[in-house]
Amino acid sequence: MYGASTDDVTFFDIVARSRSLTEAAREFGISVSSVSKRLAQMEARLGVLLVQRSTRRLTLTPEGERYAAGASSIAAQLAELEDSISGQRHDLRGRVHIRSTIGLGRAHIAPLVANFVDRHPEVQVDLELSALPLNIGGTGFDIDIRVGALQDSRLTATRLWVNRRVVCASPEYVRRHGAPANLKELEQHNCIILRENESDYALWRFESAGKEISIRVAGNLISNDGDVITRWCLDGRGLVMRSLWQVGPLLRDGSLVQILPEVDTPSADISAVYAAAAPLPRRTRAVIDHLKAGLGQRIDGRPD
Repeated sequence: MYGASTDDVTFFDIVARSRSLTEAAREFGISVSSVSKRLAQMEARLGVLLVQRSTRRLTLTPEGERYAAGASSIAAQLAELEDSISGQRHDLRGRVHIRSTIGLGRAHIAPLVANFVDRHPEVQVDLELSALPLNIGGTGFDIDIRVGALQDSRLTATRLWVNRRVVCASPEYVRRHGAPANLKELEQHNCIILRENESDYALWRFESAGKEISIRVAGNLISNDGDVITRWCLDGRGLVMRSLWQVGPLLRDGSLVQILPEVDTPSADISAVYAAAAPLPRRTRAVIDHLKAGLGQRIDGRPD
């Protein structure tokens, strides 16, 4: 009986990171039946079922998850080896799959990756924007662009830009309603709430003397879209807490004013997150470096 080949390993790595057999077939450029047949041959050789599959959904069995973990590590090492050899030619090639939050992705990540492929036409970048949380392990994504603290120690993050969230209001709102003099007075103001990840940011977080302070705010406007709540704020409808990457220009040109600027807020840095165990291919590292340099040019992290 023959053992697994490197082709089998890379084949299963791609299958395991795909959301369906249809997606895997599209990645290989072959038919779904061809993918299914090869997968069945692997399962027959191993004597176990690796994948519960249909054309719409792919789910790994416990044995499939074990195989996928090993295949991912081996495939990453192989990609790193090939990258190190092809690096002698100073060109980049291959596919990089990126996921980003919607607002940041539209405003900055999309233009930057378009510029990257202009410089490296042999690299294919697949950018997906979503407001939903992602556990990047076991997915087809190489990089997840996040705003905020990294919670999972099994992941590695490269900080792309320093960021924090600040409370803002329009000059018209301040003229009509005044500005809160302290955190407690936030409860007396109409606060526009951003709803994300099936919850909301009705708790606004600040820092004082090294301790985090949470203030529960309320208001009559709630949305899951950051651009929408920023527009409401510009229209004078209430206070918002938004990232400096977005509202920095509005603070600088006077469209918005910062509320309680003397009170610190926790950092909410922009990071590129990826699996800790896998060495990054040269093309993926190049994309991260490009995003880091580009965001530094596009975003001023401090209001004037």
